[in-house]
Amino acid sequence: MLAADFAHLGREVEALEEAGAEVFHLDIMDGHFVPNLSFGIPVVKAIRRSTELPLDVHLMIARPERYLEVFRDAGADLLTIHVEAVENPRPLLREIHRLGAAAGLSLNPPTPIEAVQPYLEECDLILSMSVMPGFGGQDFQAVALEKLRRLRKMAGPKKLLSVDGGVNLKTIRSCAEAGANYFITGTALLGIADYRTRFEQLLHLAKSGTNGQGQPR
Repeated sequence: MLAADFAHLGREVEALEEAGAEVFHLDIMDGHFVPNLSFGIPVVKAIRRSTELPLDVHLMIARPERYLEVFRDAGADLLTIHVEAVENPRPLLREIHRLGAAAGLSLNPPTPIEAVQPYLEECDLILSMSVMPGFGGQDFQAVALEKLRRLRKMAGPKKLLSVDGGVNLKTIRSCAEAGANYFITGTALLGIADYRTRFEQLLHLAKSGTNGQGQPR
């Protein structure tokens, strides 16, 4: 949703639902963990009032433990934290589950996958960033593909494995072939006029890369 038209946010939510979106991914940036500011709790609440679809709240913030409950109360169904932001993510992942939300753990392109390996059993979702977080519209970093392949082997076939950053018509099939089954798109979808047609194009490419082994989201 970072690429949405915030002057007409409710209209954007409705248009994306009509296009076929299944989840709304909300990037929360604090200007500290990442070099940008995005939006906070009031916007999450506004989107929650506008849709019954799941809200995937991606906390690109320092000290995420301070904000888990407030974002859950704002309407988050899934809360993703960064492994780079905390010394030990296990208590936070357990706290997210205690709050009744699904728990995700994200890693940036330079971070080795071994950083998340000890916590896979605590996660409902693993998010491999294919750009450095902070700004939309960046070019896809191919290093993410090898990470996805290795993470899929580590996590098994059923775990949600997500990819975020530069996911578009040129890259989404490769991501699916590497093991991703949950694709976050920003400008590749919201940057064009016809959401439905572009969504169908992206979905077709993602499905063609799964070889029937998983349902893309």
